[in-house]
Amino acid sequence: MRFIQPQDISISRWLPAGVGLDDLIACLAALAVLAIVFALWQTLRPKGAFERRIEQIVERREAMRRQAVAAGTRRQSRRHVGLMRAAVTGLHLLRSRHAAEARMLLARAGLRSPDAMIGFLFARLSLPSLFAVAALMNSSLLNVLPLPHALRFVPPIGAALLGFHAPKIYLTNAAAKRAKKLQLALPDGLDLMVICAEAGLSLDATLARVSRELAESFPELAEELAITAAELTFLPDRRAAFDNLNSRTDSDAIRALVNTLQQTAKFGTPLAQSLRILSAEWRAQRLTRAEEKAARLPAMLTVPMIVFILPTLFIVLLGPAAINMMDTFSRH
Repeated sequence: MRFIQPQDISISRWLPAGVGLDDLIACLAALAVLAIVFALWQTLRPKGAFERRIEQIVERREAMRRQAVAAGTRRQSRRHVGLMRAAVTGLHLLRSRHAAEARMLLARAGLRSPDAMIGFLFARLSLPSLFAVAALMNSSLLNVLPLPHALRFVPPIGAALLGFHAPKIYLTNAAAKRAKKLQLALPDGLDLMVICAEAGLSLDATLARVSRELAESFPELAEELAITAAELTFLPDRRAAFDNLNSRTDSDAIRALVNTLQQTAKFGTPLAQSLRILSAEWRAQRLTRAEEKAARLPAMLTVPMIVFILPTLFIVLLGPAAINMMDTFSRH
């Protein structure tokens, strides 16, 4: 049996006469450059009407596919929401005092879906039982967290209480985060309101225009301003629209803005000047809060340095000396 030697599979044997390996490499490099140039030309050249039409058809088909998938998801979610609505309505939870409290919490958290109330009430109804059953299974069967026999009913009771208060805690945290976002977005919104007021727009038109401009950068503030602008157009009392804005947001920044707008409407002071002063005040407060955080940083870093850095430093510095001392005493 004859083995194939490396010289038997040499590429130069298959090349035409007068063409070397260097010539082949140069040709392949030239072809690669031409392929790159052609690809760039295909990418950068203006597309014709036929190609644009093909792209529109493909995009339309993808949009229809996404709509079909979303419709199927919505049907499944409606089916689940229908079951939850039946359970909540059957127990008359929509008329309880928890519903009125939850409606305000959901508004402050930015959950304005009509099914949000159903989901919240159903969570408060079902989570205590689920958490209690899970804790009871743990104490009776799994025994992941071993406890004395006399305390075996304490975890289910605590889990049930946690399941009952968990939805409210979640909404409270979401409302606090949203209020913080509103507070951070207000100075920029006030600057836009100043520009609109100096341009001669009314308060309703100013709020509507600012909400459109802030829709991409600060959607929370844009949503609240758009709702307020709509309420100002159909509510008989304009004060009610501002009160609704205060109750929906529960933010000190929005409360200051509402007070400024009400005082401007009551005493006839210039709107642009009042908003400019309020914007400067909130920017100064934001700078003050940043300086306070920077001033607290050294004190906050003291405990991590003592707990984590200093022991490591002592080990690195005193460790070799301790090892040498141990070796010296062990010889004697």
